[in-house]
Amino acid sequence: MEWTDTEAVAQVRAGNPDAFRVLVERHGRAVFRLAYRMTGNEQDAEDAVQETFLRAFRQLKHFDGRSAFTTWLYRVCTNCTIDGMRSKKKHEQQRVREREDAEMSLLEQQKSNAPSAEQLAHSGEISARLEPALAELTLMERTAFVMRHYEGLGIEEISRILEVQPNAAKHSVFRAVQKLRRALEPLMEGAR
Repeated sequence: MEWTDTEAVAQVRAGNPDAFRVLVERHGRAVFRLAYRMTGNEQDAEDAVQETFLRAFRQLKHFDGRSAFTTWLYRVCTNCTIDGMRSKKKHEQQRVREREDAEMSLLEQQKSNAPSAEQLAHSGEISARLEPALAELTLMERTAFVMRHYEGLGIEEISRILEVQPNAAKHSVFRAVQKLRRALEPLMEGAR
């Protein structure tokens, strides 16, 4: 039987553990994508996903259905991810090393697809500047930017997930774009 999110939530509340598995399978990839884009690290994202679904299961009684289940779940994911990022602040150097390894792996994969040396160099420069530029954003700016430009969410949904006014969400996205544009501007001028 294929349940809607609302039906699956009702089944979980009624004591059916299989219903929660349906929710995990249905939304696990999207939650991972959001967490990965917020953290920039696969392991941290996996930890955030586990914490998200654990917290969601425990707090499902607080889901009142006024918003879509996905909106509520994204809010839980955002909170878990931010909590995890804050607690790992002292391990920032390790995260930077892991991110550099991932970028090098990506560059090696790109080499096997045979792009031109110029494309590879330009792509590597953009990647090398983008990640540190994203890391310089405030948590609110980075989260709003990721939700808007990587996840494709609208300002209204972002504001509900982050529990801020729509203008605050819009302003956070705008500030993030401006900061990233300034960070990448030298590369764009060099490509002309």
